[in-house]
Amino acid sequence: MQLESFEAGDLVLVAVSGGADSLALAYALSREAPKFAISLHAVTVDHQLQLASSSQAANVVEAMKSLGIETTIEKVTVEVTEGLEASARKARYEALNVVAKKLNAVAIFLGHTRDDQAETVLLGLARGSGTRSLSGMASVNEKYLRPLLSITREQTQELCKEVGLNVWHDPHNKDRSFARVRVRLDAIPALENAIGPGISEALARSAELLRQDADALDAWAEREMTPLNLADLECGHLASLPPAIRSRVIRRAIYAAGAPTGSISADHVLAVEALITSWRGQGAAHLPGGVKVERFSGRLSLLRN
Repeated sequence: MQLESFEAGDLVLVAVSGGADSLALAYALSREAPKFAISLHAVTVDHQLQLASSSQAANVVEAMKSLGIETTIEKVTVEVTEGLEASARKARYEALNVVAKKLNAVAIFLGHTRDDQAETVLLGLARGSGTRSLSGMASVNEKYLRPLLSITREQTQELCKEVGLNVWHDPHNKDRSFARVRVRLDAIPALENAIGPGISEALARSAELLRQDADALDAWAEREMTPLNLADLECGHLASLPPAIRSRVIRRAIYAAGAPTGSISADHVLAVEALITSWRGQGAAHLPGGVKVERFSGRLSLLRN
């Protein structure tokens, strides 16, 4: 459960929606945390997107009480700026961070399973994402821990049934207006029907291999970036780098210039790539956050307006 890396007396959070995955995780943590003298606190985020959301939050509190876990209900208002699913996820993580800071928690446990990982990889493929995105969710990402990535959703459901935990079935998980739901209910079953069983396991395994590749490429790119002035890059040097390394340097330089985190797409990177490898005297590339990239005398200048 990754608890052995903490010190006695540390407090960790577990995010609990009331679904099988998070309930199973909370149950396992409630049994393991005391062995390491780790304090455990649950957080349920009330997105206020459904009429009965407050009742469901109260149900989580009762379920956690049966496991001896104190719970915080964190209410959020979801501002839909990039689709309901993405906006709700952003609000949820912000809420978890608020509670973690308030309680001085050293980690936040999340109940994502192997099935969630497979869905994430397929969604990345559909977007034409790069290696990092296709590597899916990390088991450890700063304060966030996902110990169930090798466990299936079915296994968490079986555990909840075995120990008598009442599982909440989020109606959004049946709503095909969400891309992830379509992947879960339609795409993966269709792939298993056409190719054979084990698709989710194979996708999760591919994600792990791609994460290793992405880590290696990121480390190489980091070595290249260390001596560089990211606001003034020499095009000849960039052109000599393998495309996978060059694109990473470009992304880092754009973000260093002030582009909002997560705002840079493959098309943005390609526009800057063209200034390096397909220079024909074209004008500046205008990017999110008011970042402007221009080529002068064989160098890239990155400025924020």
